[in-house]
Amino acid sequence: MRQAAIERKTKETDISLALNLDGTGKAAIDSGCGFLDHMLELFAYHGQIDLTINCQGDTQVDDHHTVEDIGIALGTAVLQALGDKKGILRYGNFLLPMDEALVLCAIDFSGRDYLGYQVNIPAQKVGNFDTELVQEFMLAFVRNARATLHFHQLAGSNSHHIMEAMFKGLGKAMRQAIGIDPGRPDEAPSSKGVL
Repeated sequence: MRQAAIERKTKETDISLALNLDGTGKAAIDSGCGFLDHMLELFAYHGQIDLTINCQGDTQVDDHHTVEDIGIALGTAVLQALGDKKGILRYGNFLLPMDEALVLCAIDFSGRDYLGYQVNIPAQKVGNFDTELVQEFMLAFVRNARATLHFHQLAGSNSHHIMEAMFKGLGKAMRQAIGIDPGRPDEAPSSKGVL
């Protein structure tokens, strides 16, 4: 079973996270940040990943620590659940339209962390959410999942739509990348023989 549970406690956040990479997309998210809850629910649904997150964070300061630390916990859990990565397809990509927004997401569970972020979110805030925190979340995720992740925005003017396309696209791309290769179910997805 490709599952993981993470407990992460700092002076700024206290996080419990559980995921099942072979789920159906069920999500129970309570981060203390409503917009992030919504985005992670979309990610889980479109990635068919069962995801439970509870976070007590210092949101009276702002949402920065909560968003970044959940990215850390999610990346750590994905890395743990993938184990030795034998049999996975490794690569995934999805071009996601969300009304006027169009965002390409591509991921490689290579063992090397990199974030390509060609995204322009016009608004500084959506509701109470600082839109710059999306990049912080994705950075924390790739550093801890040890994945290469690219976002390339091809169109979009509505900030909510752009970010929604990113999280949905990440779910769709991950669903592809963590799928099992029927031709090589017991092999590492690398000509080196190991990732």
